[in-house]
Amino acid sequence: MKQENQWSSKVGFVLASAGAAIGLGAIWKFPYVAGMNGGGAFFLIFIVFTLLIGLPMLISEFLIGRSTGKEAISAYEKLAPKSVWTLIGRMGVVGCFLLLTFYAVVGGWVLIYTIASVFGLIIQEGVDFGATFGYITSSPWLTLVSTAAFLMINIIVIALGIKDGIEKASKYMMPLLFLFFLILVVRALTLEGAIEGVSFFLMPDFTKITAEGILYALGQSFFALAVGFSCMVTYSSYLGKEVSIPKSANTIVFMNITVSLLAGLAIFPVVFAFGFEPTEGPGLLFIVLPAVFSQMTFGEVFLAIFLILFLFATLTSSFSLLEIMVAAFTNDGNRSRTKVAWIAGIIVFVAGIPAGLSSGIFSEVTLFNITIFDLTDFLVSNIMLPLGCLLIALFITMKVDRSLLKKEFNLGFRLADYWYNSWWFLMRVVVPITIIIVFLSTLGVI
Repeated sequence: MKQENQWSSKVGFVLASAGAAIGLGAIWKFPYVAGMNGGGAFFLIFIVFTLLIGLPMLISEFLIGRSTGKEAISAYEKLAPKSVWTLIGRMGVVGCFLLLTFYAVVGGWVLIYTIASVFGLIIQEGVDFGATFGYITSSPWLTLVSTAAFLMINIIVIALGIKDGIEKASKYMMPLLFLFFLILVVRALTLEGAIEGVSFFLMPDFTKITAEGILYALGQSFFALAVGFSCMVTYSSYLGKEVSIPKSANTIVFMNITVSLLAGLAIFPVVFAFGFEPTEGPGLLFIVLPAVFSQMTFGEVFLAIFLILFLFATLTSSFSLLEIMVAAFTNDGNRSRTKVAWIAGIIVFVAGIPAGLSSGIFSEVTLFNITIFDLTDFLVSNIMLPLGCLLIALFITMKVDRSLLKKEFNLGFRLADYWYNSWWFLMRVVVPITIIIVFLSTLGVI
């Protein structure tokens, strides 16, 4: 008999986890970060990091979560009681909180674009798509209301639980998102001048890569797979023993890389065909998408449908961030999931106001010469996520019993020992050394 808070199927778990991983990470953030850091060279480094660092990390979080059956904080306490290692789970909750404070702002932008597109207000003759994005992001009322609405949707779904909330939403929307992405890519590739964008994205030019760009690629591989903050520890704690963790992780990584590839092929051909700059930054997707759909027959309809699916992909990512916070405070069964979800959502909204206003009335407020929004993004994606992954790598190889890990690794589908040994070597040697080297290089130490 299945527990109340458990995935109803392997497919449901994979799609929900893929949704948590894909969302804004692959569709919104990847294109603009790649555009600002060399295009093809960044993409290649991102793939290497995803396969050699991100995939082993994803498997590790799954092993921790399912073996304990506990959410992030309690999982580490169960495996290493009364030790400093339990701080990893707490750091993950704090990291998810900070991430959601600016993630919800972007989610609000997506919500505005979705609603506006449904009413045919985005694609209009003579409209400057860049100016439209600037107006939306600089308006304090539009930003705050849309952020609050986005968080409210999260609260309602998380309050419903795993099967009736997260899983049900992910199961239908993720396949449709893939389909519409393919349509978008086909149209983008048929634009005049599209080949220049394809070359930028798929032809590596390593002269454009810097130490900071490598750190961004590492951070993106973690951000895109939702690892480092123990979100996947919480998700896998609801996973049945009949599911193969390595196979599920491989499927999720494949889907993530595929969507990142599709995002690049959808965005960069349009960037070059319409004379945009690949270094546009966070607004790149919101400027390029309307541009490509405006060139299509029934473009308004396709834009509306795509944005609805994109909104759901964005939501499936934010679900995992709010879920880890709610699960941490409801694990003892003494608190109402609905009440905790509302309290957490309200606190996130208040804390996210400075990031939300960073493109408007707080645009002149900077720290280290960047806005509060960009600073929060950098702190979370490029400092806290890699640090979280480093600590999890050290924890799982130094504190968790190897026989337990091997047993969990082989549940659901027995693999040759080569695969377990390869995963163990990557976590023991490659993951921590790579993270440390990239950090030291970014700081100028090496």
